Amino acid sequence: MTVAVLVLLAVTAGAGLLLTARGERLRPLWGAVALAALLSVAAALAWFAHPAVLGVAQGATFAAFVAAITGGGPVATAILTAADPAAVGIAGGPQDPEILRGGAWIGAMERAAIAGSLLVGWPEGLAVVLAVKGLGRYAELRAPAAAERFIVGTLASGLWAVACVGVVLLLRS
Repeated sequence: MTVAVLVLLAVTAGAGLLLTARGERLRPLWGAVALAALLSVAAALAWFAHPAVLGVAQGATFAAFVAAITGGGPVATAILTAADPAAVGIAGGPQDPEILRGGAWIGAMERAAIAGSLLVGWPEGLAVVLAVKGLGRYAELRAPAAAERFIVGTLASGLWAVACVGVVLLLRS
């Protein structure tokens, strides 16, 4: 079962990379659902698996790290689309390209830092990453739509990275 977890994590990372390459505006909702399903199956298999041998554990760690970075963008985009305030008539929702520009790159670096800090056993790094991100965007968060996009996107992105790391931690135990 541990090899199956490794394969599923690798497929999740690859699928995330393919969806990310399409660009933020072209990510289908089904892509995020498929990524979440792959990660859920990997987590279930890891839950029931025996602790992985060193090579498989290292491969799973690498695959989970890549999946955290590549899969978080499509998942966060899907959640932002679902939470779009334009659906209730408020201008400046997540589809507005002028709100929080550069979010895709910042999100990828955020997920890399979150996953990396958790994988090396430094959970305090999560607080550091979120604090730095909040301070960096502070001036832009006065607009309600920007603040909502920031909160929803950051939580979705961060939770995806934590979930990817969680699969590895299940596999190691």
